[in-house]
Amino acid sequence: MSDSDGKKTLGLRGGARSGSVKQSFSHGRTKNVVVETKRKRVVVPKPGAAKPTAPTAKTAKAGDKSKRPAGISDAEMERRLKALQAAKAREAEEAARRAAEEKARAEERERRRAEQEAKEREQREAEERARRKAEEEERQRREAEEAARRAAQAEQTAKTAPAQDSARPAAKAAPQPARKPEREREQRRGKGRDEGGRRSGKLTLNQALSGDGRQKSLAAMKRKQERARQKAMGGPVQREKVIREVQLPETIVVSELANRMAERVADVVKSLMQMGMMVTQNQSIDADTAELIIEEFGHKAVRVSDADVEDVIQQIEDKPEDLKPRPPVVTVMGHVDHGKTSLLDAIRNTNVTSGEAGGITQHIGAYQVKAKDGQVLTFLDTPGHAAFTSMRSRGAQVTDIVVLVVAADDSVMPQTIEAINHAKAAGVPMIVAINKIDKPAANPDKVRTELLQHEVIVEKLSGDVQDVEVSAVTGQGIDELLEAIALQAEILELKANPDRPAEGAVIEAKLDVGRGPVATVLVQKGTLHQGDVFVAGEQWGRVRAMENDKGERVKKAGPSVPVEVLGLQGTPEAGDILNVVENEAQAREIAEYRQEKAKEKRAAAGAGTTLDQLLAKAKADANVKELPVVVKADVQGSAEAIVQALEKIGNEEVRVRVLHSGVGAITETDVGLAEASGAPIIGFNVRANAPARQAANQKGVEIRYYSVIYDLVDDVKKAASGLLEAEVREKFIGYAEIKEVFKVSGVGKVAGCLVTEGVARRSAGVRLLRDNVVIHEGTLKTLKRFKDEVAEVQSGQECGMAFENYDDIRQGDVIEIFERETVERTLD
Repeated sequence: MSDSDGKKTLGLRGGARSGSVKQSFSHGRTKNVVVETKRKRVVVPKPGAAKPTAPTAKTAKAGDKSKRPAGISDAEMERRLKALQAAKAREAEEAARRAAEEKARAEERERRRAEQEAKEREQREAEERARRKAEEEERQRREAEEAARRAAQAEQTAKTAPAQDSARPAAKAAPQPARKPEREREQRRGKGRDEGGRRSGKLTLNQALSGDGRQKSLAAMKRKQERARQKAMGGPVQREKVIREVQLPETIVVSELANRMAERVADVVKSLMQMGMMVTQNQSIDADTAELIIEEFGHKAVRVSDADVEDVIQQIEDKPEDLKPRPPVVTVMGHVDHGKTSLLDAIRNTNVTSGEAGGITQHIGAYQVKAKDGQVLTFLDTPGHAAFTSMRSRGAQVTDIVVLVVAADDSVMPQTIEAINHAKAAGVPMIVAINKIDKPAANPDKVRTELLQHEVIVEKLSGDVQDVEVSAVTGQGIDELLEAIALQAEILELKANPDRPAEGAVIEAKLDVGRGPVATVLVQKGTLHQGDVFVAGEQWGRVRAMENDKGERVKKAGPSVPVEVLGLQGTPEAGDILNVVENEAQAREIAEYRQEKAKEKRAAAGAGTTLDQLLAKAKADANVKELPVVVKADVQGSAEAIVQALEKIGNEEVRVRVLHSGVGAITETDVGLAEASGAPIIGFNVRANAPARQAANQKGVEIRYYSVIYDLVDDVKKAASGLLEAEVREKFIGYAEIKEVFKVSGVGKVAGCLVTEGVARRSAGVRLLRDNVVIHEGTLKTLKRFKDEVAEVQSGQECGMAFENYDDIRQGDVIEIFERETVERTLD
């Protein structure tokens, strides 16, 4: 390049060159922009230079050292070349490996596709063969039917017209070839349908849109074949109607009625509509209407009751040869703290008392003990507290022998009398165990004498009731007691059939957090096996596991064996009867029926009152204050006993109302109920779970925990006593007689009085008596002695009195002075 003077300027050869580009904008505007363009550098080899070859270590060494980067030695250059060659070799190997893998995958895909196509082809061929075989069989059957029909017609014709017998077969055979093209045309017209009208092959879009794709049901095909067979055999023949015995409960759904009669639902609904009942197939009708429908359709109605579901519980009469000896069931009963559990501890050589809160039994315990002679005895330990009356009653009902424990130093007490009555009501023989014989104050003869008042005559007093003096502490008389029990059992000759479905009594039931509902069952008849399906009251279940009184898992339990049964669907009531049934369907049906009956019974109890009775009850309840509580206990028996004890607390002014009682831990639902009713929650040997505790803290619901029923009843009694209104009592303190009446300006009439008895106080209440009749009751406005205001005036002194807002006082009236005191009341 040169400037205007023609001199060359300094620049780079082959550098950037300038140029211009026309840039367009909107609205037709343009702009020229100067840009620089760079040329690509082209390396031209020098003339005579050899073609470059792949670099090697040798050429690198022989190469021009001037072209090598500065600071790189020959060894370093050789190492770099070797590394480059190794990298290229690895790349080539990797490319070859990937190509081989890709080829193998492609071959595998091709092989799988070929196998799939072969399978599909085989399947299509098999379907085609099956379809052709079916078509062939159908064709052969139709031809056979056609031949049979022709033969029947020929036979009928032969009977009516013997002269034409030889001509008719020829005439019938002649058109046969002409019918074949007709059948072929029909098949071609079907386009994918077999001879029965059922579609074969794929459904095309045209067939679906034209409505030809509808497929007949198998029942329709059978009906069509039946009609064709009847027609071939000489005309339609009506099937003989099957008369059925239809079981008819108190109410039945229309569809179920049609199903039991094997009639179409539409026909049954039509008959009902003709009778004037507009019902659908899902509605229920009563038994009388259903019976009319059944008779109209020609069937026979058999009336059954809902209670018939319980007939599946087998009431087996055991044969004498099937009966085998069983252990006796012995119930230990008596007053609280007379040593029932301690005596059983001495027999079992264990320590059960320490496991009970407060040292008193609050559950029915069931144990098995083996005597020295090898005989097995089943013991039931019942609570002695007054609240556990129903538990003692249950213990007496399932037992064979009652051991009545009476303390020698305490003699006969209220629960002792109650236990005697339970044993007599159950008709159970009794053995009297006079306990605590080791105490200095022991007087066994006093016990025997007091038992006479309740018609219990022991052997020492020439009676028939065995009595044994025992000591649970020293072990004295324990062997004699076991001998007496064994003797009584031998007299009773206790037997049962172990080879039959089990039957037993639920002694106790609870809800265990880890194991679910658990029932303590005393098997009375048969043998209970693991896996048996059973019903217990309103609950059912399958025996998932059984544990004996030592906590060991057992597979079966025979007569007189107490076990804990796991596998219930819910917690049964203590005292329910357990029966084994055949299957779960029966058990569920029986349980649902019993639940429904119980619900109806509760509803009837609530609805069995008139409106007047409800109004009277509402008026009575309006004056009664209630203390609502929610009760949760560890076992069913304890919950029942607590509810019964709490319902006895109260009088005509205050009562305790149990909103809800249940078994198991305290839950959020219990907290919600308690909050809505403003009630405390009482937990007996149970605790609240974490969500329930948190909810109770947030909502301010009080949860009280107890392990002894004494404390629980006492606390609730105190709380109920707080609802009683305090009693106001009047205390007479004095009399005053009016001698003169004065009129004082600014004050009114003032009575000049003489205190004749007691004392007159200004703060006390007063009554004005005229001829011994109360004419005014109020308070004093002033009480003066001479001219001074005083607080009180003693007997024999004179004073001046003025009444508040009352002036009708006369000479000779008597003023009665009294004080009121408030007395807090308690429930006895």
